[in-house]
Amino acid sequence: MAKAGGFRLDEPQGEVSIEFMVVTNGSGNRATAYPVPLTYRAGALAGADGGLIGTSEHGVLGRRCIYDGAHDPVLLAQLVALIQGEAEPQAQSVSNAADLAVTGQAVATGSLIPVWPAVAANGPSSTDLRVETASADDVPAGEPTLRMNRILQPGDRIDGNRDAGPPCLSATWRLPDGTHVRGVFATPGTRESEHLPPIWQA
Repeated sequence: MAKAGGFRLDEPQGEVSIEFMVVTNGSGNRATAYPVPLTYRAGALAGADGGLIGTSEHGVLGRRCIYDGAHDPVLLAQLVALIQGEAEPQAQSVSNAADLAVTGQAVATGSLIPVWPAVAANGPSSTDLRVETASADDVPAGEPTLRMNRILQPGDRIDGNRDAGPPCLSATWRLPDGTHVRGVFATPGTRESEHLPPIWQA
């Protein structure tokens, strides 16, 4: 595994660190890229034991609990804000510097509102997060979701992701040969409530 890019999001209260890390596995054009959404907290997040990855020691902040960001309401809130143009992505390793390679596109069905608990479906290739739209008139026939891709593909769309909408969040990462490519991190979609699959804990 090799770190290949990513970006940060600032949390308004300054208590939770948010990072979208990209790692690659493999070499050349066959390398697979995985976006890893992470949150770092000073203490345990109640009700999110299934999303706890582990703990680490920060040189300044001390002990940090590391979570899969799909299980953290703070990450979902800031992800929605980023897509809607209300939050600015930050460079991964430079303080107070915007990451201009990250682009958000508001979804066509209206403003998104985070819903908690968020995980509607979780699997190896994507995680569907529950959201609501700002107006009842904008709610689609199925349950609206925000799909976070767990495997990245270079290009404007993810092959086989036919039930999802157009990209609403994209960013770049590095291939093993140093080439920078762009791919889709999140797309809007809908899922019929009565057909929701069981939640699979990562």
